[in-house]
Amino acid sequence: ESRLKMIGLLAQGERSVQELADLLVLTEPTVSHHLAILKAQGLVTVRAEGTTRWHALDTETLSRLNRQVLEPTGVQARPKAADDWEAKVLSGFVAPDGTLKIIPAARRKRGVVLRWLMAHFEDDVRYTESEVNASIQTHHPDCATLRRELIGHQMMAREDGIYWRLPESGWKVGGPA
Repeated sequence: ESRLKMIGLLAQGERSVQELADLLVLTEPTVSHHLAILKAQGLVTVRAEGTTRWHALDTETLSRLNRQVLEPTGVQARPKAADDWEAKVLSGFVAPDGTLKIIPAARRKRGVVLRWLMAHFEDDVRYTESEVNASIQTHHPDCATLRRELIGHQMMAREDGIYWRLPESGWKVGGPA
């Protein structure tokens, strides 16, 4: 219910976490958590202005979803063989609700899951540790382990509590990219 209300407020224009918290009578951490989920689903965009992060509804994503649902041409072609294996790995480790069942022990499978997790982070965006944690926790409760894995596999970098996505060409994960 809170996320639907947020979408309604963001449809009216950009809002900060503080504004949304005041309007929805929620705590700022709760609002940040919900925004991380909406952002991970591609429904919300974020832009930084000084120390304030402005959130907006991503109308392009909504239009794309609308086309996929309503147009018969929205059905995608069958993926390549490597994608089939990765899809099989993800279906084994990711529940239908988008939560990670377990962190794979095998390096190659863990690489697939980490790449999937990185799809929830944007290029050229700086994240606080709490934002990274909130995003990861929408998929698995052990955000510390997964955050360390992302750093260790050179998928993310951090400095002074700020994290950012590194170029995919430099990622150190097993299996095909």
